[in-house]
Amino acid sequence: MASPLESLIAAGTKLWLDSIDPDLVRSNFALGATGATSNPVIVSDLIKTGRFDDKIAALLEQGLTDSDLAWKLTDDLVSDAQSVFLPVWEKTSGNDGYVSFELDPLLEDPDADMPHADRVAQYIKLGKQWAQGQKNRMIKVPATPAGLDALEELCAAGITLNVTLIFTERQYEAARDAVWRGAQRRENLDDFKSVYSIFVSRVDVYTEQHLSQLTDAAQGQLGIVNAKRIWAANKAFWSDKPVKLQQEMIFASTGTKKPEDPAWKYVAAFAGSDIETNPPGTNDKVQQSGKMITSEIEEMPSAVVLADLDKHVDYQHLEKTLMEEGIAKFANPQKGLLKLIGEKRAAIKVG
Repeated sequence: MASPLESLIAAGTKLWLDSIDPDLVRSNFALGATGATSNPVIVSDLIKTGRFDDKIAALLEQGLTDSDLAWKLTDDLVSDAQSVFLPVWEKTSGNDGYVSFELDPLLEDPDADMPHADRVAQYIKLGKQWAQGQKNRMIKVPATPAGLDALEELCAAGITLNVTLIFTERQYEAARDAVWRGAQRRENLDDFKSVYSIFVSRVDVYTEQHLSQLTDAAQGQLGIVNAKRIWAANKAFWSDKPVKLQQEMIFASTGTKKPEDPAWKYVAAFAGSDIETNPPGTNDKVQQSGKMITSEIEEMPSAVVLADLDKHVDYQHLEKTLMEEGIAKFANPQKGLLKLIGEKRAAIKVG
C-alpha cells in the first residue's frame, strides 16, 4: 500500500523539500522528493545543531569574514543537495531535480536604504555569480520591485529562476512576463525553465487578521483559492508557448498555522500538478497521518464561498501588507545568520 507522500506524488505533484539538511535531503529523496529549496533560516537552524562546527572552524582558519563564511557554507550545502538530485535533473532533461539558492536577502533590508537601481544591479550580479557552472541550481529572486526588474536580464543570461515571495496574481504576472521577455532573448528555449513560488498559509493568516467579516466557510480558504487561480493563469499562459520544459508554480508556505487545521490541508489541496515545497515537519505529519491523497488541484470551494471572498478581499491591500511583513521576514533571518556565525567565531578557538 502506498504511503501518503507516495500518493501525493502519484497524484501528479512534484515533492520538493523545504530544507537542505543533508540528512533530510537524503531521507526525503528516498521518500520520493525530487528537489529542495534553501533560505537563511534553514542554514541557521543547521548551524545551531553543532553538526557543522568543524567545517566552520576550518573556514575560520581561512580568514573568511562572517558574510563570506555564511555564503560559503550555504553554497556547499546547496551543492551537496544538488548532487543528490542531479540524477533526477538528468533523467528529466532539466525539468526537475533542482535546488534553489536564495540571493542575499539583505538587498531588501529596509534599513539599508539602497537605491533601486543598485538593488537591481546587485541581483543581476549575484544571480550570475551563484549560477555560474551550476547544472541543477535555481536562483531564487523575490517578487519585490528590484527583484522583478532584475528577472529579464537574469533569464536572458540563461539562468534558471525561482521567483519567490509571490502573494497576488499581479506579482505573478509581472514576474512571468519579465521572465518570458528574458527567455525570448536567448538563442533557444531548449533549457528554459522557470518556477513561481506562491505563498499560501500566510494569506489565510492575513484574512483572519484583516477580514473578520468573512463567513466561517470562507475564512481559511483564500490561500487555496488565490493559489489555484494563479496556477490556472500560469497553465493557460504557457499552453501556447514554444517551450520544452514545464514552467511551473511552486506551492510554498504549505505548513498549517492553526492547530485545529489538519497537517494535510494545503498539501492535499494542491495535489495533482506542479510542485510543493513542504517543510520537513509537514511531510512527517502527513506521512504519519495515513491519509491517502488524490488530485484536488482543479477543485474549488462553493460558489457562495468564492463570492464572499471576491466581495471582501482587497488584493492591493493584501499584497502591500504581506510584502511589508515578507520583506522583514526576508532580511532579518540573514542578519540572524550573520550574528550566529559571529557567535560561533567567538566560541570556536581558531589556530
